[in-house]
Amino acid sequence: MAILKYQAYMNHLNNTPNVNYKIEIMIKLFLVLFIFSSTVEASCTKLDESCTEWINVDKDSKIFVYRNHSTKLRNEKITQALVVIHGIKRNADKYFSHILLGASLANALDNTIIIAPRFASSECKDKVSTNELDWHCKTATKAWRTGGYASNREKVSSFDALDTILKEVSKKEIFPNLKSIVVAGHSAGGQFVTRYQMTNKVHDKLNTPVKYVIANPSSFAYPDNFRPVNAEVSGLQFKETEAINDNWPFGLKNRTGYAERIATEDIKRQLVTRKAVYLFGELDRKRDKVLDVSPEADAQGENRLARGLAFTQYIHEKYHSDPKIVVVPRCGHNARCMFSSKKALPYLFLNYKY
Repeated sequence: MAILKYQAYMNHLNNTPNVNYKIEIMIKLFLVLFIFSSTVEASCTKLDESCTEWINVDKDSKIFVYRNHSTKLRNEKITQALVVIHGIKRNADKYFSHILLGASLANALDNTIIIAPRFASSECKDKVSTNELDWHCKTATKAWRTGGYASNREKVSSFDALDTILKEVSKKEIFPNLKSIVVAGHSAGGQFVTRYQMTNKVHDKLNTPVKYVIANPSSFAYPDNFRPVNAEVSGLQFKETEAINDNWPFGLKNRTGYAERIATEDIKRQLVTRKAVYLFGELDRKRDKVLDVSPEADAQGENRLARGLAFTQYIHEKYHSDPKIVVVPRCGHNARCMFSSKKALPYLFLNYKY
């Protein structure tokens, strides 16, 4: 385990621009090598089969996950569950690695079960196993990132799959001391989490509080048809826009997939009452090749940072929500930078103090 921690710190060191923070990471690296090298930890941190499981969504379908602790074996040390949703590349292994680094920096590997599900898509050339749920990945209204139904399992959506995962980790007979569940996602995963936060039906049925960490999504589902004007400048205003901008997944009309099962007023209520933390990269201002530049997305702002700040301001002003907004310094559209930032760690890991 000491070697794995060493590798994690070295990767983080190489991707950290701040000199003072580099010194802190180097100190931790030496502590890993010379103090903790003889310790044995139960946490699994390998990107191979030993750190994976299949979770059954129903009797005929399953989803593949990376995890650092078994979801089937009783573990009294676990006090938190963190489910991380990958980006558009469906690279759950990379996101598992990103969150493991954050957990290592927060000294949370042993008391946190980390789960990184893979929303595989044969449409986007993924190899899909027998009975593995297969997701649409291109059309926004059908895609896994917006709660769309699986292409090979009618009426089973990507949000249903996450419902199942949250139910699994909240079982007291397996994790009797669980105190907190965090659902986090970056980029397309951030799109997933923001829409799941406002639509899911299990939040109030679990016996553990759930928090949602939404990082750098390309777009949001607005609760009405108002959109920002001059999103890059101070004194931001909002005005009514064309009706097309209010269609799901950019608004609440004509919803598809999981979201079509939920009443509009319930979605609006859940949006503003469920605890959410919005992480925005200070440097995520580029119109890069994976940014959604459709007219509906562009109506929300020029870039991800502008869109995120506009959306959170709007739901605060119009719907009296109280979102926690964290602008992460020196981070652009980079999940590893975001999820290992000292500013983000307190919202990802229980009891971590910045």
